[in-house]
Amino acid sequence: MRLSTLRHACRNLPTPSVHQPRTGVRVFGLAKSSLPLGPSSNSQLLLRAASSVSGTTSAEKAPKLGKQTDGPGYENTIRENVQRTKEEMVALQRGHPALKPTLAIIQADEDDRLLELNKKMAGKIGLNVTQICLPRECTEDEIIEEVLKLNEDPRVHGVYLHLPPASLTSRVLNTLRPEKDVDGVSDLNVGRLVRGDMNQGFIPPLANAVMELLARHDTPMEGRTVLVVGGEGPLGVALQCLMQRRGMVVLHSRRISEVLQKQANAVVLLAAGHMDVPPTWLRPGTAVIHCGSALMTDHGMEMSVVGPLTAALRMQNVVQSSSRWAQGQQYRPWTLRSLKLQPLSPVPSDIEISRAQTPKPVDQLAQEIGLLQEETEAYGRTKAKVRLSLLDRLREQPDGKYVVVAGITPTPLGEGKSTVVIGLVQALSAHLKLNSFACLRQPSQGPTFGVKGGAAGGGYAQVIPMEEFNLHLTGDIHAITAANNLVAAAIDARMLHEATQKDKALYSRLVPSVNGVRRFSPIQIARLRRLGISEIDPSALTPQEVSSFVRLDLDPAKVTWQRVVDTNDRFLRKITVGQASTEKGHVRETQFDIAVASEIMAILALADGLGDMKTRLGRMVVGSSRSGQPVTAEDLGVSGALAVLMKDAIKPTLMQTLEGSPVFVHAGPFANIAHGNSSVLADKLALKLVGEDGFVVTEAGFGADIGMEKFFNIKCRASGLRPNVVVLVATVRALKMHGGGPNVSAGSPLPREYIDENLSLVVKGCSSNLRKQIQIAHLFGVPVVVALNVFKTDTQAEIDLVCQMAKESGASDAVPCHHWARGGRGSVELAQAVKQAGSQPSHFQFLYSQETPIVEKIRMIAQKVYGADDIELSPEAQAKIDYYNQQGYGKLPICMAKTHLSLSHLPEKKGTPTGFTLPIRDIRASIGAGFIYPLVGTMSTMPGLPTRPCFYDIDLDPVTEEITGLF
Repeated sequence: MRLSTLRHACRNLPTPSVHQPRTGVRVFGLAKSSLPLGPSSNSQLLLRAASSVSGTTSAEKAPKLGKQTDGPGYENTIRENVQRTKEEMVALQRGHPALKPTLAIIQADEDDRLLELNKKMAGKIGLNVTQICLPRECTEDEIIEEVLKLNEDPRVHGVYLHLPPASLTSRVLNTLRPEKDVDGVSDLNVGRLVRGDMNQGFIPPLANAVMELLARHDTPMEGRTVLVVGGEGPLGVALQCLMQRRGMVVLHSRRISEVLQKQANAVVLLAAGHMDVPPTWLRPGTAVIHCGSALMTDHGMEMSVVGPLTAALRMQNVVQSSSRWAQGQQYRPWTLRSLKLQPLSPVPSDIEISRAQTPKPVDQLAQEIGLLQEETEAYGRTKAKVRLSLLDRLREQPDGKYVVVAGITPTPLGEGKSTVVIGLVQALSAHLKLNSFACLRQPSQGPTFGVKGGAAGGGYAQVIPMEEFNLHLTGDIHAITAANNLVAAAIDARMLHEATQKDKALYSRLVPSVNGVRRFSPIQIARLRRLGISEIDPSALTPQEVSSFVRLDLDPAKVTWQRVVDTNDRFLRKITVGQASTEKGHVRETQFDIAVASEIMAILALADGLGDMKTRLGRMVVGSSRSGQPVTAEDLGVSGALAVLMKDAIKPTLMQTLEGSPVFVHAGPFANIAHGNSSVLADKLALKLVGEDGFVVTEAGFGADIGMEKFFNIKCRASGLRPNVVVLVATVRALKMHGGGPNVSAGSPLPREYIDENLSLVVKGCSSNLRKQIQIAHLFGVPVVVALNVFKTDTQAEIDLVCQMAKESGASDAVPCHHWARGGRGSVELAQAVKQAGSQPSHFQFLYSQETPIVEKIRMIAQKVYGADDIELSPEAQAKIDYYNQQGYGKLPICMAKTHLSLSHLPEKKGTPTGFTLPIRDIRASIGAGFIYPLVGTMSTMPGLPTRPCFYDIDLDPVTEEITGLF
């Protein structure tokens, strides 16, 4: 920056916080700092004074240059600064008891005196100090490596670079994160000082010390002429700004000049080397500040008390940095900027609508909703992982309102729950100006390329970019696939090795000698403890203990763990493994499931942190031993590796809607055999972010009898969260089907009954299925708002009839929604109804107690939710119940695996079936996820491809790289 520009920038800036001048202070002492003073300067400060005797400039009457004497009251300056900083420290820790303000010092300097001074000053104030020692000949890259580590360390609030001047390069200084740059030497902090914006920056301690000293001189600050010699570096810029702000006249010179010095009341020498100033060149009472090269005077005198002042001011900056950090950890009000939407008619295809909107950069969205920079990990421009540390930061923040979107029993075409979630959130955020968050499941590749297509919403209520939402996203499903199949590989490998090796050989390979030493791994020690073996010396185990340790003795016929792939591949529903000659005849039948049916996916959706996920992964039961004992992933020794594969997948992915409202996309457990809800963690993070008056809207898969029931009994039990409102999605189309209309199927034209007005079918559908689903929600004590997802074939009479009958059936409100064609504006009425219902008291209750026996839990769901007369257990199901009770699993909640196309177990039974007995053909357990799932009828965990899958329409333009065919 040119000097003329700098002077203009510094003019009329706020006055810094420095002491007012005190009379009688004319002579100062010596200090040192490692601030860079110029391209080749060193970092030592020597304050000298000329004679203050009026009319006398002779050397005989002036103190000899180089002599160190401290002016009156100077020790008080240090004492006052230290005391003020200690008081700030006490106040800070009173409000934040867990906070331990810490200064990190990177040292590559043989002279430890200044280092020890700073450590001593930190101790007086109560700061923690961590020291990183580097060799004096360290490279720039070695320094930067340490700086980057400290940048990312949340325990460090300030970094002091105690380095040789040559090491303080621009690259090093600007690598340091500005908020930790307590010496104020980075370009950004210097720029803040020039601009007068010190809300985030720091005044360099050395510059501040000079100003404190000058403030004690007899001459008033304002109007004083100061000659600055040298000073092309940060210190020179800082001093010039501070002086001009105090009304001083600053003269600048590259070398010592008798003419200029005779005009000055003070001289600041920032150039390198030892520069003596003849006393005859100075006006009486002139203060000389010399940044020389010697720590000691010519007579070997030690550092004076100016050094402690600079150190004290550095510690003040550290405390200020810690205070800013603590303030930054508080909840931040949203500054959400909504994206404008201009709906077209007729409504274009989903992908055309998605591409017509330009999403906000994800870092901007994160900042708008109060996320800190270190809490996000960007995956490209429009999506980012959010770190779970947010939960700890906002643990005292009250949660917002919790809304779950469920539906009536759907048609095979789906009724648009995801679209309703997005439209509702767009209405709340963009139109009612309420903080709101959507929490959605990640779509599986299976339906995307199969028969259903994408799941990003539709029309003008979408998550964007819809291609990224539907394809890979941030790789969570791939991580689940890798983890799941690692378990499967471990199972077959372990059975092979146990079958082909004796105990001694197996033990030698499981606990190998490394450099002559044998040790158990931590996960093996955990297995020993479960076996009741306390010994940790591998050589001390008895033969019987060795045998117990090495033999899981898995029964191949009782392995319950399957391999997975995220593709609809019907020919993997049953396979044979082990046919190669290398497997020595160990052939067995097994199968593949679709990846979202993996228990690891269910665990991801229910875990409340990394530790909880790791524990759940370890206790997954993969099969039984020949003696009937459960074998877990931890027994296989694989649970730690699974946690490693899943460490990033546990973080929710942040995206946005077409109108710029935030969305968490996380997890996607199979809705038939698992609970079919997005993750607990996404909901918890969102509830903290929206604030007490905000709304989090999450979706439960399929109808209220499946997704919502599991949301309440499983997800809410695991999370401890309590919903405020149920939004029940209905369509005229589905109600006509439940009223007796003909079947519908994907890819086939709709029968006339669904296109023409038919009030009779609507009445029958409302009287049966809609009424029943409202009653199911009321079983849990939560207010219900019915959202009628309007299609262009619906008539006004049909719409009015549904809303009227929904209210008569017990809904708090029922409103038509037009978000598909209009975006958030088309769901404003729904948003207002949800807001009103959310202000009502919610009397949430579980359907059953955990203590209730397994059979009775199943019976309560069948009778109270489905409307069955009773249940019928197969002998195999009864045997499994007895086994699970014996193993201590009887208190787990129930996750019914049944068709979503009917309240009963028969897909063709529409409306509200009665007079049926629910058959339970088998019962299985997901011990890691924490639920037992009865199998009702025949449920496939590997969908198949139709004759004409969606992939016929999906293509890529090799020039533009645009994807076509996603709907």
